[in-house]
Amino acid sequence: MDQEDRIALFLDYENLALGARDHRGGAAFDFRPIADALAERGRVVVRRAYADWSYFDEDRRMLTRSHVELIEIPQRMGASRKNAADIKMAVDAIELAFERDYISTFVICSGDSDFTPLVHKLRELNKRVIGVGVEGSTSGLLPPACDEFLYYDRLEGVDIPPARGRRARPTTRQAGAEQRPPEPEREHEPEVDRRAAGEEPGRDVDALAVFVAQSVAGLQGSANGEVTASRLKRTLLRKDPTFSESDYGFRTFGELLRHLAERNVIELGEGPAKGDPEVSLPEHGDREVAFGLLRGVVADLGSGGNPVALSGLKNQVRRARPDFSEKKLGYRSFLQFCKAAATAGVLDLRWSPEADDYLLTTQT
Repeated sequence: MDQEDRIALFLDYENLALGARDHRGGAAFDFRPIADALAERGRVVVRRAYADWSYFDEDRRMLTRSHVELIEIPQRMGASRKNAADIKMAVDAIELAFERDYISTFVICSGDSDFTPLVHKLRELNKRVIGVGVEGSTSGLLPPACDEFLYYDRLEGVDIPPARGRRARPTTRQAGAEQRPPEPEREHEPEVDRRAAGEEPGRDVDALAVFVAQSVAGLQGSANGEVTASRLKRTLLRKDPTFSESDYGFRTFGELLRHLAERNVIELGEGPAKGDPEVSLPEHGDREVAFGLLRGVVADLGSGGNPVALSGLKNQVRRARPDFSEKKLGYRSFLQFCKAAATAGVLDLRWSPEADDYLLTTQT
């Protein structure tokens, strides 16, 4: 148990509950999916929720059954009540960070950007911070500030709402319950059907492959030691705290890595611990093929030893091989790919002030 992360959970309950009802077709907020997600990340030793509980009577019973401590904010003056809850929650979190050294992770359940300074301060105190918020009501400033951000809508156990649509934020719990989408909005249901059939709009596995390959290349180039799967996962979350392999249809991160290895995007080797393989980019195979492709295109365009300008060269390479992408090989740009080919001795690359461009020639 000493190896487990100790987690302190703080819920800005009004933000979560009203956000869920406003953006999820009036559905009630369910705490259980959050509890399950955190159980996979460590041992939750503190659970506190902040609200004026006279507005959330049924929710209060649900949270009590889940052993959440309810912090009463009794003011009834709209914005001042909301500010009082935010301030109390922030003060308690900072106090706990100083008094409980064994707590390594703080979970801030809110989509309010006002908590961004709190997140920064907790990380400054060497605490890991996980954010949780409803996707439609989360400020764009909060997720990048966290070490990891979980969208409530995407958690296991949260049902997909019957219809999607943005509506005005309800001012009370009763208003949130009454503002259900009208019957004509059922025309959106085919979108849900497509998702159930496995089609995820905006979740491009090819883009994911590029993201992973670039991250592995960066780790190999800038860090000492081997790149393990656990280290790679932490890096991906630092780049995009909302990243989750489940959004792309994979049950585990290891399953995602095996899929990319089968596509020759990465290579997996034996790591320092069981279940934590070493991840690297292919040193041969596709990379050498790509270098050969580049050399062949340059030789064809520059017949007679004439230099070929870098500008427009990528389009010529894609004409020869439409699925070509330097990013799948771990290069951030086509120029970086060409420089790697030059370093490998495949061709010559030099800057020409007269042409105001890089010129490439094949070696004789």
